[in-house]
Amino acid sequence: MSRTAKSQWDFGELFPTEPARRVFTVSELTTQVRRVLEQQIGQVWVTGEVSNLRVQSSGHVYFTLKDPNAQLNCVLFRGEAVGNRDVLEDGRKLIVQGDLTVYEPRGQYQLVVRAVELQGLGALQLAFEKLKRKLQAEGLFAPERKRRLPRYPQRVGLVTSPTGAALRDVLHVIRRRNPGLEIILAPCRVQGDGAAAEIAAAIVLLNKWAARGSRTRPLQHPVLDLILLTRGGGSLEDLWAFNEEVVARAIFESALPVVSAVGHEIDFTISDFVADVRAATPSAAAEIITEDVFASGQFLAGAAEWMARRARKRLEHEQADLDTLLGRLARAHPLRLLNEKLQRLDDLRTSLLRSMKYRWRACHAAWQTAHQRLRRFHWRRRLDRCAENLNALARQLVGVAVAAGERD
Repeated sequence: MSRTAKSQWDFGELFPTEPARRVFTVSELTTQVRRVLEQQIGQVWVTGEVSNLRVQSSGHVYFTLKDPNAQLNCVLFRGEAVGNRDVLEDGRKLIVQGDLTVYEPRGQYQLVVRAVELQGLGALQLAFEKLKRKLQAEGLFAPERKRRLPRYPQRVGLVTSPTGAALRDVLHVIRRRNPGLEIILAPCRVQGDGAAAEIAAAIVLLNKWAARGSRTRPLQHPVLDLILLTRGGGSLEDLWAFNEEVVARAIFESALPVVSAVGHEIDFTISDFVADVRAATPSAAAEIITEDVFASGQFLAGAAEWMARRARKRLEHEQADLDTLLGRLARAHPLRLLNEKLQRLDDLRTSLLRSMKYRWRACHAAWQTAHQRLRRFHWRRRLDRCAENLNALARQLVGVAVAAGERD
């Protein structure tokens, strides 16, 4: 601040001194910001959606993590030991751990990624895909190992919860389509901790029971025809027990054909891929199992009408053939042929008489015409006319001769 002037000629300090201030360069300020971020925030967990994913030839991966209101640049260096690099994909929601820092050449803050996890259902989906690839490589999904279901099963093993809606749906369909089908229930939990082990144990139990029964009565129908593994719909977490490897192994090792009907039409589980037959719903599975019996029952119910209809059609066809043959036989009968020849002879005779009559009439008409012409011709009148002509010519000749003599 300038001092006060003492007289009119004392103007005070013309150039007062300014307070000291610090001026940063861009590099210094950027470095300072980086230090603040690294010291006060450091390593963090961040969730968001991946976008603008780029993998450089150097092996470094660059992407943006965003939510509806902001976005964060991220980098995953090639040498970083991150096991889930394959989950990085545009549009996928992730949970990322990393160190918050500033990339000084561009002056932008970014996250140096140290770990990557799928968010929520994504983690389960990743585990599902890994197990699916593993089991597929081992041949558990091979089409050539899948077995055909018995056409007319008499006893079915059912692996499901005794209190679930799937059991009620299956029983309702079976009572309606094949009431004589026996159901052997192997109860188990179908979701929650330990459910997968119970499901696998139920499958093994049914196989052991069927094998023991088959040894005691080898000449009779099998004790158990197939196994139905089922439960109703639910979230991915609810259905996860059917995505466990222990269940897949139990289905693969089952000596009995296995039908898998888990969830709704849009739900697919590992058990669906390993099983011999996959059904969209529990009710659909019951329909598949009872299809041949139900179709046979419907056929037998309508067999009488069908046979009568076929018999009528056959009789009509045979009657038409008989009528055709009778017609051909009647046309080829010798008496008919003789009558046709006689009729032809009569026609020829009539035609001949008609021709003779027409010819006689023509000749008679010609004779009458000639006779009339002859009657109109009189020879005396013609002779008189000729005599007259001759006399006229004679007179002319005489006249000519006289005229010639006179000239001489």
